[in-house]
Amino acid sequence: MSSDTALLLCIMGLALVLFALELVSAEVVALGILLLLVLCGLVPADKAFAGFGSDTVIMILGLLILTAALLRTGVVEMTGRAILRRSGEDPNRILLLVMLAAATLSAFISNTAATAFFLPITVGLAQRAHLSPSRLLMPLAFASILSSSVTLVSTSTNIVVSDFLKQHGRPALGMFELAPVGLPIAVMGLGYMWFVGRRLIPERSSSGELSAKFDLHPYFTEVVIRPDSKLAGKTLEESGLGRDLDLTVLEVIRNGQRVPAPQAETQLQARDVLLVEGNREDVLKIKDTSGIDIKADVKFSDPDLGPQQSKLIEVILMPRSSLIGRTIKGSQFRERYGLQVLAINRHGGTLRHKISRIPLRMGDVLLVQGPADAVAALEGDRSLRILGQVEEKRLNLKRASTAIVLFFGALLLASLNILALHVATLLGATLAFLTRCITPEEAYREVEWKVIILIGSLLAIGAAMEETGTARYLASGLVSVLAPGEPVGLLTAFFVLTVLLTQAMSNQAAAIVVLPVALETASQAGLNPRTFAVMIAVAASCSYLTPLEPSCMMVYGAGRYRFRDFLKVGALLTVLIYLITILLVPQMWPIKEDAKPDRVISSRSLVQREPHSQQTTLHSRPALSEFRVLPASFWHSSLISARRFPNTRARSSWLQTSENRRGEPFRDQ
Repeated sequence: MSSDTALLLCIMGLALVLFALELVSAEVVALGILLLLVLCGLVPADKAFAGFGSDTVIMILGLLILTAALLRTGVVEMTGRAILRRSGEDPNRILLLVMLAAATLSAFISNTAATAFFLPITVGLAQRAHLSPSRLLMPLAFASILSSSVTLVSTSTNIVVSDFLKQHGRPALGMFELAPVGLPIAVMGLGYMWFVGRRLIPERSSSGELSAKFDLHPYFTEVVIRPDSKLAGKTLEESGLGRDLDLTVLEVIRNGQRVPAPQAETQLQARDVLLVEGNREDVLKIKDTSGIDIKADVKFSDPDLGPQQSKLIEVILMPRSSLIGRTIKGSQFRERYGLQVLAINRHGGTLRHKISRIPLRMGDVLLVQGPADAVAALEGDRSLRILGQVEEKRLNLKRASTAIVLFFGALLLASLNILALHVATLLGATLAFLTRCITPEEAYREVEWKVIILIGSLLAIGAAMEETGTARYLASGLVSVLAPGEPVGLLTAFFVLTVLLTQAMSNQAAAIVVLPVALETASQAGLNPRTFAVMIAVAASCSYLTPLEPSCMMVYGAGRYRFRDFLKVGALLTVLIYLITILLVPQMWPIKEDAKPDRVISSRSLVQREPHSQQTTLHSRPALSEFRVLPASFWHSSLISARRFPNTRARSSWLQTSENRRGEPFRDQ
């Protein structure tokens, strides 16, 4: 072991400890590890910082912008409503539907893209069902990863393995060739998350913290049913006000008279006024719902007041306010301030009267709207204090279909190999800006920069493993110990090695590092290289032990997870996947392969001895190690040759080749 390898392994161990203890935030640890690698000379600065411009970071940036466009245009809202109609607010049914939907979609598109699509939907469902997002987000990420081996296009790692086989004169993987092992893994994994995994996930947010984070404090406002509304003639239950908008109808006022005790069977009529309760975001969604309006908007809206001139703010009544004890109507609030009260928040109370006739109390929070100059005039008022401006997130429903086409169009271009995934997603993001599905300012606010920093920093570890030869060192130790052993032992060893490497490196990089060594070992031992290739393809997608997998990283912050949560839930899942893989792969792809000149390169065919000479020459047919894919293949061949033919010139020849050839760092796609 070289000093650089030993130092890198120590740094990786330190990183794992810091991530687990969470003494500082994860992104600070990642930046510190990046700088430590550069300062110790383990990786050149240009390669260390190249992670921020890697395919993985660009892909995630593009996906985050595209999902923000889906959110901005109301696609996420509509999808969430559709799921709620089928699941209600039952947490178990919501969890089941989210996992099944993510696993199904992930079988045909990138698992990272599937997670990105369902992430905002799942957070919204958690809010509606009053659940902690942590209960749903890790199952979402794991469900999307579990389908990685169902089809060839489930993940780019499968395509990398398929191309590697093709380059070496073997048939490429078929579209559904991995399904015999991928489907059982997906079914078992979903069952594990349903019966065991979800019980191991901690609840990171209490209902109070969730309310504070997502502005779920209740507001009371009045909603009017338009004359042309489709809700006229429907019951409260059929209207979907509670199911779709998460609003509670407290009173129904018809022709100036209160309808006694409104029930689910109460029928709505045109021009009915509903006193409703809901959080701020849901109250504001009324403006984007056809058939209903906030009464204040209907009565007092100014057609000459554009969206750029109108401001939406929250104000609180101060202790000595002249408004205390007076109603909004009696105090002539609109005439006095030039602002309209849309809703009222009263801590610890439920309002059951028209908001214009409710006596105000100290501490009441008013959601008000009006011209910018009227808002500015409140700065010097002692009766009210501005809590802050509210960003009115109006949904751009007219461009919902455009956002859908851009999102799935980008994924289709990548699936058909017309464009690389990172190029396709960046193209989709650019078109989202040009078509005004989302503005750059909105995108800047929506992008989870913590994810970008973490992934960009930690990719330097993979570059350091290749630069220092640590990956080749680990493979060398594995082969030197287990090469003479049983085939099942070899498969197990390569599975474990790939799983360990894929935690620190990208899935594709881990597969490319291990594949040449595994295939050469199989060929030397007279075994079926395809069996090893399938084993490594499955293992490379087994990224459940740390949150460093892009799908896991996307839910890491939103779910308020800790580093050890993934190890706690993912360790047993990884063991179960191994058991299924080691049972099915040798059965579906027999580990023993008949010696055929065009398929197998046996150890005897690699080296020939002339009858009357000690000179050793290579067989005329090129071995796997002659393909310039990764230096691990040359290195392993040198190890085998040196061990089996200690007195031949091939030993020094192979060793010299392996020492002089160095690979270039692999960039994730």
